Amino acid sequence: MKITTALFLLTIVATTSLAQGPQSDRQQFIRVDSNVVALTHVRIIDGTGAAPLEDQMIVINGGKIQSISPVASLPANAQVIDLKGYTVLPGLVGMHDHMFFPMGGSPPMYSNMGTSFPRLYLALGVTTIRTTGSVVPFTDLEIKKLIDAGKMIGPKMHITAPYLEGVGSFTPVMHELTGPDDARRMVNFWADEGATSFKAYMNITRDELRAAVEEAHKRGLKVTGHLCSIGYREAAEIGIDNLEHGLLVDSEFVSGKQPDKCPGAAVSASLVKLDLNSEPVKETIRTLVAKNVALTSTLPVFEAGAPLTKSGIGAASAVLNPRVLNAMNTDARVRYLTNRSRIAADSPAAVLVRKSMDFERMFAAAGGLLMAGLDPTGNGGIVAGFGDLREVELLVEAGFTPLEAIKIATLNGARFLGEDARIGSIAVGKQADLMIVKGNPAANIADIEKVEIVFKDGVGYDSEKLIQSVQGLVGIR
Repeated sequence: MKITTALFLLTIVATTSLAQGPQSDRQQFIRVDSNVVALTHVRIIDGTGAAPLEDQMIVINGGKIQSISPVASLPANAQVIDLKGYTVLPGLVGMHDHMFFPMGGSPPMYSNMGTSFPRLYLALGVTTIRTTGSVVPFTDLEIKKLIDAGKMIGPKMHITAPYLEGVGSFTPVMHELTGPDDARRMVNFWADEGATSFKAYMNITRDELRAAVEEAHKRGLKVTGHLCSIGYREAAEIGIDNLEHGLLVDSEFVSGKQPDKCPGAAVSASLVKLDLNSEPVKETIRTLVAKNVALTSTLPVFEAGAPLTKSGIGAASAVLNPRVLNAMNTDARVRYLTNRSRIAADSPAAVLVRKSMDFERMFAAAGGLLMAGLDPTGNGGIVAGFGDLREVELLVEAGFTPLEAIKIATLNGARFLGEDARIGSIAVGKQADLMIVKGNPAANIADIEKVEIVFKDGVGYDSEKLIQSVQGLVGIR
């Protein structure tokens, strides 16, 4: 009886703690929480590609941007934050930002980082994410609800359903479709559960993709894809809305590729030799643009597999970033460093990353909608938030100006999501989703890493406190 009573009391205490915990836990990370906030003497990069505005004042009222003007008289009852020497940017819109992380093993396994990733995304300025493929979809949906209710700290979330994968999946965390009817069933089931987008994967057939696209479009939802069995032009003709990973998974240039079959390593081999000025490449870009197929750049996940360099692609400061390594638990850190130690000096990874960079620039110049994400998978070196910032830096390495790169990582994603009236740029009437960084990313893109405060709906969070709260947790939870 005493044991039963003790267990009952323990349950009551635990339940009470859980009920009271989130609000008090959230409060310790909040740096600014006033109905009216004035950010003064700040440089503004608004996310539209326009030149920065110097010495400005942004007034936030009720979670929205009330005014933008040169510093004049301060609004009554405002919390004033002097930001001389700082820059304000729109919160990033991460368009390939999973909630899961590789756990190693054979076959490879993945697990959700439901504690560390939401905080890290927000801490590093990512105020909105699309999960772009889920391995535990109900968890993602419930975390979104908790964040929306203010019971968890994290970004605004657009949930992508479980992968639409065909026969031959390399990981057991994915369901293998049995045909077009199964694809339709999955789309409708997960749309009913609250997913707002879908992701086709490497072994899906054309008939399965067509069925998924048709069902999603009936419901006003979009489909993206990390493809291999289907080439980009084929997917565009079927009606896909988005393609992931720039050029680096397009199998249509493999000589003798069989319909509905992923040619595996032959994809990379074909891309190394591919002439980007050739007519087939130009035709692919023309098709994607004509069919309004967006492209998501995910350069960091490929850079993590490139040989070490002093600067540029594979720079030690990026692939061996101490802040990233410290966020990992010991097993995850050792696993990543072990994977890196096995990278051959003559690996073509850097060549492939450069090729995708050039392709992405050509695509954008042709009028295509290019978006940005990090993809925290691969060899385990890409971590939420940190990778999003590195993606912006790599877009600049690709040849985009800092202002163009920031637009790709903010407003372009918001447009694809249909959220650009609310987020994605700094404008009067929009939600106050902002990142405050020390320095001037327009002049030195590396300054984008110096995030100190991140506003979401007008509430300012302390970036460093959030990062410190999850040290050593990536790879565990």
